[in-house]
Amino acid sequence: MNELAELKRRLSAIERAPAPESRFDRYPVVEWATRGRPPTGGNIWSSVGVANVTGMTFDRVETKFITDNLYTGRREAEVRLAAFRHTGRAEREIVSASSVLNLTGTTNRVVGVVVMRWVHGIPFGWDYDTATTVYTIELQHRYRKGPEDPKGRTMYTIAAPEGSAVDGNILNWGYQDNFWITSYKTGSPWAPDFVTVPNADEGSYNISPMHYCVGLPQTRIPEADEKGWAWTRGTNSSWGRDPDITEPHMSV
Repeated sequence: MNELAELKRRLSAIERAPAPESRFDRYPVVEWATRGRPPTGGNIWSSVGVANVTGMTFDRVETKFITDNLYTGRREAEVRLAAFRHTGRAEREIVSASSVLNLTGTTNRVVGVVVMRWVHGIPFGWDYDTATTVYTIELQHRYRKGPEDPKGRTMYTIAAPEGSAVDGNILNWGYQDNFWITSYKTGSPWAPDFVTVPNADEGSYNISPMHYCVGLPQTRIPEADEKGWAWTRGTNSSWGRDPDITEPHMSV
């Protein structure tokens, strides 16, 4: 009886399945540029791109994103694709994940390109029991090595607190070792001191959100599987750990 009830439910779900309007599913995502990605929540998995895939037609997807400031042995990333089921209580439950793709960068700065193909393992968005279920596929990252702490540049210079007046005879001239040097007058907020200018480089690698996340048929991307497939340019890469949905991730 249970098997018959399940069969009836599946047939009903198939009847509710939407008719495909195109040859691929389109799941819009936003933002093209790479952004610095500091560790989040103690370097646990966090998402840098989210695609709403509710109501999908195909069981496999292709995504693309770009990278920057990945340096071998210094700043390396781990990335994966993960699927989540969302509830009406502002909660989400991880459904599946790809294997971990190690992005190990290069010795010089290069903007890299990564394409990933994956069988997501999500029940079809229209296959539900009592209510519509919302699903997302998310590009997640965490540090494999890094981030770095680039040092700033320290200079000995005449400086004052921000907002101090720059006029009113604040400077003076002094003669020392056969040449004239600038100095400050007594009582002036300006004084010679060591000043450190922070490094403009934050020390993090840069990863963009997914430029696109599209569902495609097996004939288009036959290499996609549950562990994932990837093609990279401008960064060295290797496959790491197998899929593991028990690893800590941001719950928002």
